[in-house]
Amino acid sequence: MLTPTRPRATLLAAGAAAAGLLLGSLTGGVSHAADDHESCRPDGLHRTPGVAVPYCTAYDAEGREKMGADHQRRVIGYFTGWRTGKNGEPAYLASDIPWDKITHINYAFGHIGVDNRLSVGADGPDNPAIGMTWPDVSGAEMDPAFPYKGHFNLLGKFKKQHPDVKTLISVGGWAETGGHFGADGSRVDSGGFYSMATNADGSVNQAGIDTFADSAVAFVKKYGFNGVDIDYEYPTSMKDAGNPLDHAVSNPRRAGLVKGYAALMKTLREKLDRAGAADGKHYLLTVAAPSSGYLLRGMETFQVQKYLDYVNIMSYDLHGAWNEYVGPNASLFDDGKDGELAAAGVYSTSQYGGIGYLNTDWAYHYFRGSMPAGRINIGLPYYTRGFKNVQGGTDGLWGRAPSTNCPAGTGLTRCGDGAVGIDNLWHDKDTAGRESPAGSNPMWHAKNLERGVVGDYVTRYGFPAGTTLTGTYVRKYDATLVAPWLWNAEKKVFLSTEDEQSVSTKADYVVDRGIGGTMVWELAGDYDWNASKGQYETGDTLTTAMYEKFRTAAPYGARRATTPMPAEAVDVKAEFGQFPLGDSNYPISPKLKITNGTTATLPGGTEFQFDYGTSAPGNAKDQSGFGTTVVRSDHTGGNVGGLKGDHHRVSLKLPGWQTLAPGASVELDFVYYLPVSTPSNWTVTFGGRTYALAGDLARGTTVVDPGAGSSGGGSGTGGTTGGTTGGGATDGGATDGGTTGGGGGQCTAPAWSATAEYGGGTSVSHNSRTWKAKWWTKGEEPGTTGEWGVWQDLGAC
Repeated sequence: MLTPTRPRATLLAAGAAAAGLLLGSLTGGVSHAADDHESCRPDGLHRTPGVAVPYCTAYDAEGREKMGADHQRRVIGYFTGWRTGKNGEPAYLASDIPWDKITHINYAFGHIGVDNRLSVGADGPDNPAIGMTWPDVSGAEMDPAFPYKGHFNLLGKFKKQHPDVKTLISVGGWAETGGHFGADGSRVDSGGFYSMATNADGSVNQAGIDTFADSAVAFVKKYGFNGVDIDYEYPTSMKDAGNPLDHAVSNPRRAGLVKGYAALMKTLREKLDRAGAADGKHYLLTVAAPSSGYLLRGMETFQVQKYLDYVNIMSYDLHGAWNEYVGPNASLFDDGKDGELAAAGVYSTSQYGGIGYLNTDWAYHYFRGSMPAGRINIGLPYYTRGFKNVQGGTDGLWGRAPSTNCPAGTGLTRCGDGAVGIDNLWHDKDTAGRESPAGSNPMWHAKNLERGVVGDYVTRYGFPAGTTLTGTYVRKYDATLVAPWLWNAEKKVFLSTEDEQSVSTKADYVVDRGIGGTMVWELAGDYDWNASKGQYETGDTLTTAMYEKFRTAAPYGARRATTPMPAEAVDVKAEFGQFPLGDSNYPISPKLKITNGTTATLPGGTEFQFDYGTSAPGNAKDQSGFGTTVVRSDHTGGNVGGLKGDHHRVSLKLPGWQTLAPGASVELDFVYYLPVSTPSNWTVTFGGRTYALAGDLARGTTVVDPGAGSSGGGSGTGGTTGGTTGGGATDGGATDGGTTGGGGGQCTAPAWSATAEYGGGTSVSHNSRTWKAKWWTKGEEPGTTGEWGVWQDLGAC
């Protein structure tokens, strides 16, 4: 049985990536008046209607998170509840956390109970979170000021000493997304996120969501957390994604999981904002997000990004024993030689542009398309993944290790030959209680293997005294990938690792690109050298390396757009939807729906532009006659060594015969070939003026209505809120003899007659508006034929 006692896995998710994709705390700060907090809102973050969210308690005037003078970037560490030492294995407690080197702690995990409420289990002395004590451990003495014990007591105790560090309760994880573990350790198949957010028929379970969100708000208040981190693995429409133990409840709901996820995140954001306004502090909402292109393909455009303070990318588990392809756990870049991608034809299929997507840089650029760099954190693993019996490759890299001895319960008949025994210290167990082959080890154990040291801790993991190593573990490193590994040529064992060189290079990557920071799974895997014992043990070497890089770095990137954007925004909505599900979604072919929420009519030729991330090649198109064109690309070609820029700029236009009246919508068929997050930095140009879109939630924009003040709601393009007389139009209004201003004049085109014949291009007046026929017509009343009909609305007259 898979247990919550080991590093998270993505058994089927990343493993199916290539083939599947081809197949289809509070910080201090000055006080601000309630109406001034908008100046601190991060770029693109959702505004909860009617709530004065106290953003300035957590963010500065540039919308950057306040984390302490020596923390310019985030260092977020997952702290797990199960390394208590009570099971005989080494403990990792709050007293072991390098508090001065980190900015945030995510406690893993809380779960969703059968009542849809957030829980860490029943109170009692055996509950690690709120009941357990460690009377014999120096530094782990309980703080009597708190009414609870356990890890939560110690977290609160150390937060008093380090008030800039924030803590979040992380909910879910691989093992507890679709269920949880009872007090006796047995699994409770409660449905978890899947049934809490989505009903059996695929509809949104708003009652379940409200119950959970209310309980989450109460939870953070009760235990002193600064927010909630959602680790839902995974709300994707891709069949058989996530923990195989969850498939009975997740697969029937696939079509509704994305909508349920969006409703969950919106509800959480708004309830946390209301609580924050009442409490005078801003509560954080974050997620652990997948990096797999396969999973993200089934998550539409990751529409939840606007509700998040930041996203933590799980940019690890990119290769592992869920399939036979031997590669790095968490490479920074692609090298064009990934065996899994090559086998799936990714490098040779032209639509993909030669872009390899199993690397951190690709995942970062996926989210960068919709978020400022500073609201993104890249993930680093403090654990290994590995194989045995590796054939081919270079010192095992890009070799193969097929096996048919797959862990029970995975549903796999062919998988990778995962490393076991001394090479698999932090192993899971399969559903039959057997060791799950994965080559999973804390980095301190991997460093001992590299030195040929058998640590004195191995007996606590079930190995006999006197255990020796077979063969030598030689460190290898690929500078293009930014990936180290250990290669044991005698055993044919490949263990993908992290160390000072790779972590330092990844920290430079974060600094150079203005990224918000890093997230690590998990803190207990870091290492230090104990000279007196001659072995590596739990420490903070890698975390310190990141801290040293970040403490003098420039502030992170707080703006989403990389080119100047208009200061005025209009209520025009652009939404991607109606995505084909699962393996039917290739190429990715949603509908793009544009809705005019202004009082101005958008005329034919109105131009829309937007950015999408360079995680996909610059070959997006439409199939509806809107002339979609990529007008600028920050990156072209493959991505060996990294994507060079952030965005592709797209232009599309309303056809010349097409208008978009106030309140009206138009849909077009859109096509692209690799996943992107929500396209951003939208503009709309008509009547000689260019506006941003209000829905982009950009900092510093003023929402205006170009048609405000027009007696007929015409197509004027005035620039300020309230408009000017006649709709503020100097370039728009009626044409073909209509009066300037879009209102207040007389219709000069002939009145429409039900008996007259009209040729294409003929103008008439009807119901105080001017209309132009697109083709010959007779007896078809203007205003009744719809946006695709014969009559084009030219505005009020």
